[in-house]
Amino acid sequence: MSLESDIQSLVKSLDLELYDTAIVNENDETIYRVSVVSDKIREDGKKMGVSMDSYVELTHLISPLLDVTPPVSGEYRLEVGSPGIERKLSHINHFKKSIGENISLLLTNKEKLKGKLLRVVDTKIFLEVEGQETECDFKNVSKAKTYFEW
Repeated sequence: MSLESDIQSLVKSLDLELYDTAIVNENDETIYRVSVVSDKIREDGKKMGVSMDSYVELTHLISPLLDVTPPVSGEYRLEVGSPGIERKLSHINHFKKSIGENISLLLTNKEKLKGKLLRVVDTKIFLEVEGQETECDFKNVSKAKTYFEW
């Protein structure tokens, strides 16, 4: 099994969903970032949040695994948390998990789209842009992220 699939199993054991793993460098420090979301839905149809206790518990579960199978050579810091309210969408599954949210896209032809993500069918992404439904293919997306309107 791969490190990511082992982490996936630990995340599922807490009734959470693995959003992403990433190795990032910030301020001369290497960070192995594990982002998780809840797979439970509230009565109003929105996803539930993840408690701080769940993040701490997951950190304690993942840490010994990384002692045996480190994600990088050298020193690093483990960070377990939320992907954030404004987050990058880099996999088709990220789009599927963000249905109903506002997203902005930069397409490979440099066109920019901003709107509400309506649905994802296979590799087709459907969003509402200025009251009109727009469709694009995932392969034509250069950059994508969710955004929050205050």
